[in-house]
Order: sequence, then C-alpha cells, then structure tokens
Amino acid sequence: MAQDEQPQIYLITPPEIELSTFSAQLGRVLDGVEVACLRLSLSTADQDRVLRAADAVREVAHSRDVPLVIETHLQLVGRLGLDGVHLADGSRSVRAARKELGADAIVGAFCGTSRHDGMTAGEIGADYVAFGPVAPTPLGDGSQARRDLFAWWSEMIEVPVVAEGALDAPRVVDLAPVTDFFGIGPEIWSANDPARALAALVAPIR
Repeated sequence: MAQDEQPQIYLITPPEIELSTFSAQLGRVLDGVEVACLRLSLSTADQDRVLRAADAVREVAHSRDVPLVIETHLQLVGRLGLDGVHLADGSRSVRAARKELGADAIVGAFCGTSRHDGMTAGEIGADYVAFGPVAPTPLGDGSQARRDLFAWWSEMIEVPVVAEGALDAPRVVDLAPVTDFFGIGPEIWSANDPARALAALVAPIR
C-alpha cells in the first residue's frame, strides 16, 4: 500500500440477520462511512434464509455501488447476482472458484495466520487474502495474525491484504500502514448504533 493511502473498510455482516430491521441498519452504516466491499457472512445453513438475506442485502449494497460477496456459498453467486465469494478454507477452493466464476468476479480467501497459504491463494487467483484474528478471541485457538505478517506481506506481495478479527482503535492505528483493508463486523454490530461505532473505530485513520 502506498504510504499516503489509508486502508479501506471491508464490512462483514452479522452471522444472524433480522431482515425486518437489518436493511435499514445496514443502510445507515453504509451512508455513514465509505465502505469498499461488503461480505454476507451468515452462520445458518438454511438455504432459504440465505437467499432471502442475500436479496435484501444486495439491494442495499448495490444501490450504494458497494460490491457484495458471499461467504462460502459459491453456487449462489451467479444465481443471486452477487459480485463474488469469500472462501473460508484458505487456498483450497480458490482455483475452483475462479474457474466457476470467471475472471471478473471477486474471489477472496481467509488464510488465518498462514503466510504460505496466503501466498498460494494469491498465486492461483485470489483477488485478496485475509489474515486474522489480529488479537486473541474467545472462539479462537489462541493463534493470531501479528503485525509482522502484514508488514512482510505489504512489502513483498502485490495481492491486497485484509486484517480482520478482534480489531479495536489502537490496532487499527497500528496496522493501518501495513494493510489494504480492515474487515470489520463483530466489532460494531453489538453496539446500539453500529454506524456510530464504525465511525469511531476508523476515526483515528481518517
């Protein structure tokens, strides 16, 4: 990343969405802070719920010219008119996803803390690689993507890199010089006002 550039925001939806209220809430967040990309990241395996959520979220995102990728559900990208897929299994599915979706779709890969997996994903067609969490989390195994990983990547690799997981304002400031995107989701959705929470989180780098 060029020294005079600031990382962009890559927004991640909550794992559970109440459709009657989430569209309006998402709209306020997107109107409050410039977002480069949105990821639909749902915990449910119920296809009907995923389809309905994707339809609602796509309408909000595309009306604001924000591309929407869906986590894991590769087969739904074309069917729902989405912009691409976010793969949670590192580099393993990148080649198949690129073949399925073509050159114009967004294909991203979450590679945990593995530099090697990230390099492989980039070499076989990922548009971006995400590393994280950047701090310990209750749900994790204790491993974390440290600043030196992002620093090395931003210096050596041209594929854009996303820092995500357990972000707070000090970590945003610390990682801003060495990442292209901040993947932000759980950090804001539990707040009473997610739009205000996002603005506060990224304020130090704006």
